[in-house]
Amino acid sequence: MKRLPSDVKLVAVSKYHPEEAIMEAYGCGQRCFAESRPQEFQKKYQDLHLDGVEWHFIGHLQTNKLKMVLPYADLVQSVDSLHLLQEIDKWGRTNGKTIKVLLEMHVAAEETKQGFTEEELLDILFNAEKYKNIEFCGLMGMATNTDNEEDIRADFSRISHWFSYLKDLFPELVSFRELSIGMSGDWPIALEYGATMVRVGTSIFGERQY
Repeated sequence: MKRLPSDVKLVAVSKYHPEEAIMEAYGCGQRCFAESRPQEFQKKYQDLHLDGVEWHFIGHLQTNKLKMVLPYADLVQSVDSLHLLQEIDKWGRTNGKTIKVLLEMHVAAEETKQGFTEEELLDILFNAEKYKNIEFCGLMGMATNTDNEEDIRADFSRISHWFSYLKDLFPELVSFRELSIGMSGDWPIALEYGATMVRVGTSIFGERQY
């Protein structure tokens, strides 16, 4: 990962990996970690007490698990439905906290992938002032799970184009500047399409330990 440009944030995906692995990466200078399961996220945050670390949540978040994530997350990268967005905003209002989020854009071919369409993203951001306890920080997306580089590039190109379009359309959203695309298998391609964050697990921690 030494090839990563200095202006791109490396998000170390530590899900399914033991706390010792996180401590080892922390000792090597890594300061941003991501989890995808609420219980695991909460436990690691509370157990480790790491100074100067950003914790991101990147998994599908059910609304009944908000209390396990929102008190601790510096960024929720995976807001994938209007209902979830509304519930996060409501939680923030109740608890006096503004939640930083990325909106997940659906670009992959798999129907199982979560996220918003272009039209849904437009509608949310046109009404951004409704969400008093949300800070919209950008977009997140996943390319189709394939070895076909052309398909991966097409997915990244689509989300990158839309990210730029939204930034230009909503200049008042001053925090809307993060594009989280690219994982262990395709992050070098993501850099070509303007990624500001890459989510890397296997290349850092090795294969998952279930």
